[in-house]
Amino acid sequence: MLEIKNITVAYGLATALWDVSLSVQDGKIVSMIGSNGAGKSTTLKTISGVVHPRSGTISLDGERIDHFAPHQIAHKGVSHVPEGRKIFPFLSTVDNLRMGALPVKDPKRIDELMKKVFELFPILEERRDQAGGTLSGGQQQMLAIGRGLMSDPKILLLDEPSLGLAPIVVDAVFDVIVQLNRQGHTLLLVEQNAYRSLEIAHYAYVLETGKMTLEGEASTLIDNPHVKKAYLGR
Repeated sequence: MLEIKNITVAYGLATALWDVSLSVQDGKIVSMIGSNGAGKSTTLKTISGVVHPRSGTISLDGERIDHFAPHQIAHKGVSHVPEGRKIFPFLSTVDNLRMGALPVKDPKRIDELMKKVFELFPILEERRDQAGGTLSGGQQQMLAIGRGLMSDPKILLLDEPSLGLAPIVVDAVFDVIVQLNRQGHTLLLVEQNAYRSLEIAHYAYVLETGKMTLEGEASTLIDNPHVKKAYLGR
């Protein structure tokens, strides 16, 4: 589904990614782990068009998307749930969700997607008229994921979905990710909680100082000595 080949990304004179390649197969959870500043969020921003690569290609279902603007990439089927949630604090829960549905033109389909989000996160239906900024941190993360689903995406990019959440909410977020995948969703997950991320992923990449240093089946990487020492505290 998603294929990244040899992308290099820079902010001014500072290179953030060097010759990075990765792929995400349809219906899979792919995890990308690495320390702070490794370039994980930059990789997701490059996929969604927030930044553009200086070289290399990004393709979705065989079509190059690396030259498109973010809204065009969203219309192609890429949905990016950013780090820090980035919800609209003064809009209601429902209006936040409708903002995510802008790429969807069929009103009936929007209603179906809204129903699906409320089934996934019943608390959001209870708080449907509440301003997004007054929701708890966990509820805001649910709203951010729900908003991402409202575009009816081919692939969902999740950037640090458990960041700053209480342990019980972290469990709920990971349960939702697994549930979404079982429903057929394809996900690319960036997550500081390396162990939980590898535990639920099918395939994984390790990004270090802007370069891919390891990749493989997640169940294999979780036992890799370097990964254990550097990211799993073992």
